[in-house]
Amino acid sequence: MLTFLALLAERLFGYPDRVLAAIGHPVMWIGRLISALDERWNRRTRTPGERRSAGIAALAVVVLAAALAGFVVQGLLDHAIVGMLVLALVAGSLIAQKSLEAHVAAVADALDLGGLAAGREAVARIVGRDPGALDEAGVARAAIESLAENFSDGVVAPAFWMVLLGLPGAAAYKAVNTADSMIGHLTERHRDFGWAAARFDDLVNWPAARLTALLVVAAAWLGHGTSPEDAWEAMRRDAPGHRSPNAGWPEAAFAGALGLSLAGPRSYGGEMVHDRFMGDGRREATSADIRRALALYRTADALLIGAIGLVALLIWRL
Repeated sequence: MLTFLALLAERLFGYPDRVLAAIGHPVMWIGRLISALDERWNRRTRTPGERRSAGIAALAVVVLAAALAGFVVQGLLDHAIVGMLVLALVAGSLIAQKSLEAHVAAVADALDLGGLAAGREAVARIVGRDPGALDEAGVARAAIESLAENFSDGVVAPAFWMVLLGLPGAAAYKAVNTADSMIGHLTERHRDFGWAAARFDDLVNWPAARLTALLVVAAAWLGHGTSPEDAWEAMRRDAPGHRSPNAGWPEAAFAGALGLSLAGPRSYGGEMVHDRFMGDGRREATSADIRRALALYRTADALLIGAIGLVALLIWRL
């Protein structure tokens, strides 16, 4: 029931700007802890093995701290009806349905109203690749790829772990995902210290990535102008070849459903990464394709909420 209420609350209200300004966001709190541990424990004077061990210890501290905080909050609030509603609002802060849609829609709006320069500026807020290397089709593809991957990481995965382990599980997942985004990349500084964060993030996202792809296939069957058959085929054929063990599944499903070809060669920090293409459709994506992807996302998200609501109802009746 908690996950269903949290999804509904976040879908309707998001994370209020006033709350963000007053106390910040749970991801910001987790990020501060990660930064502090990175500064204190990831010293250049240490050997690679020592830095890897320090990274494992840092990840354990962050995950345990987040899980403990979630356990305490759920224990305090999970009683009366009012407490459950407040708990749902708190749990909703770990899910990003509304903000994800807003950030991706902003890229489509920027392309339509301000052209390529505005589109690059908007997409730079949600992707890590070099925006200056993107043409309008590249900006549109980047926005859709970000939507696909973040639907898995930012919506389905925290909901999945919340269903299994309650607020502590979702908080622990968010800690792992934040650690991966901050220290899991293969820079010289974080190659060893961030090793555990990157590997563990791959593990905890494994079920959600496949579930997300299945939700997209089902949403394509319900949508107009989207192909569930092509979504399934692209997912089955292309996802295993992606350099990420997880990102390719939702990306391929979106690509096939929309008749696009996503991923492929992309520039990060001035270096080209030669990813496999996801889907075999058009490369010339447009702002209209971003809006089609958003419609597909909304349907898939509604299916997620409905499925979890049905499970909650069945458990309640039993």
